[in-house]
Amino acid sequence: MTTHPLVQVFGLETDRATRAAQRFFKERRIAISFVDLRKRHLAPAELRRFVERLGAAALLDATSAAYRDAGLGYMRLDDREIVERLLGDARLLRLPLVRFGNDVTVGRDETTWKAWVTRPVA
Repeated sequence: MTTHPLVQVFGLETDRATRAAQRFFKERRIAISFVDLRKRHLAPAELRRFVERLGAAALLDATSAAYRDAGLGYMRLDDREIVERLLGDARLLRLPLVRFGNDVTVGRDETTWKAWVTRPVA
């Protein structure tokens, strides 16, 4: 029997996109590890993994109230500054962050998730 890598879903229990990601993998009987960012902060090394593959700006939720409240729409931030903000306030993250082995996605990305779970397992 072949098994898929463990899927890690980082998000908030109350977030619709996070719940959709969890449901997506559970419906396909893929084991997931859920990290509720209200209870446990995202580790800097884990955040770095997403930033290296997707870029810091991709992880920033420009539609969130936290983004507006911080006035970030009027600021020009480099990747280092964005990472500092994301580590300081998880509400700025575009959720969910999903990791499948060495692959990562941010936001609701069912097309990529389907590709992950349908590719042959070594």
